[in-house]
Amino acid sequence: MLSCTMLVQLKSVLDSCLLSHEEFMKRLFYLILLAGLVLSACAVQPAATSAPASAPTSTPNADPTQAAYPAVLASQPTSQAYPAATSENTSGITTSDTVIFKIVPSKSQASYTVNETFLNENNRLNTAVGVTTQVSGEIYTSKANPPKSSLGTISIDLSKLASDSSRRDNMIRQNFLESSKFPLAKFVPDKYIGLPASYQDGQDYSFKVSGNLTVHNVTKPVSFDVSANLTGDTLNGTATTTLLMSDFGVGPISLMGMLKTEDKVGVKLTFVPNRTGS
Repeated sequence: MLSCTMLVQLKSVLDSCLLSHEEFMKRLFYLILLAGLVLSACAVQPAATSAPASAPTSTPNADPTQAAYPAVLASQPTSQAYPAATSENTSGITTSDTVIFKIVPSKSQASYTVNETFLNENNRLNTAVGVTTQVSGEIYTSKANPPKSSLGTISIDLSKLASDSSRRDNMIRQNFLESSKFPLAKFVPDKYIGLPASYQDGQDYSFKVSGNLTVHNVTKPVSFDVSANLTGDTLNGTATTTLLMSDFGVGPISLMGMLKTEDKVGVKLTFVPNRTGS
C-alpha cells in the first residue's frame, strides 16, 4: 500500500504536470492570436507598386555597314549612255586666231574593212564593211600658223558598228571586239608630221597624225594618213590607217569550218565638223 507521504508527492507531481500543460496551452493560444494579427495586417496593407523599368538611355551600337554602305553607293558612278569624247586640245597650244571645229556625228562616220573567207562556201571571198556615225571630237585650226593646228581626243562608239549582216555584228559585239563591254575606241594624238607652213583657202592638204589608240581596253601607238580641206568656214577630211586585230586581242576571227578573216583591218574616219558657234 502506498504511504501517505508517497500520495502527497504523487499529487504534487500531477499538479506540476497540469500547470505545465495549462501554461503550454496558454502560450500556444497567444502565438495563434499573434499570427492572426500579423496575417490581417498583411492583408490590408496595399501592395507595393514597382516602378516601370525605364528604357535604356544608351543607344545600341549601330552596324557599321549601315553608315558606310550608302556613302559607297553615292560614290559609285551612275549608269549612263556611253560617254562622248573629251574635247581636249592635246597639243596644248591655242593661239588668238585658233578656230575650233566640232565633229558632227550625223555628217561623219568611222568604218572598218576586213577580208573574210567562207570556208563552207568553197572558200568564197568577201570584204566585210562596218560603219558607225557615233564619232566625236574637236579640231583646232590656225590659218595664220598651220603647224599650230591640232586635234582633240577622237572617240568612236564601236558598239554601234553595223554591217550588212546582223549575225556578224552580234558576233563581233559579243565575242571579239566585245563592244558591249568596251564600247569606245579613243585616239589621243601627240604628233603631227607634214602640216603645211602656210595656208591657202580651198586647197587639199595631206599629213600624218600619230598618237595612242585604245581599243578593247588595249592601247597601241598608231599613225593616221590625213587629208583635209578648209574652204572658208567649211572643213572636211578623211583619216585612214591599217591595224592588226591581233594587236588589240580581237582577232583574226575564226569560226570552226565556217569562216575566217585576215588579221589586217582597214580603218577610215570621214569627218565633217562645224565651226564652234556656227
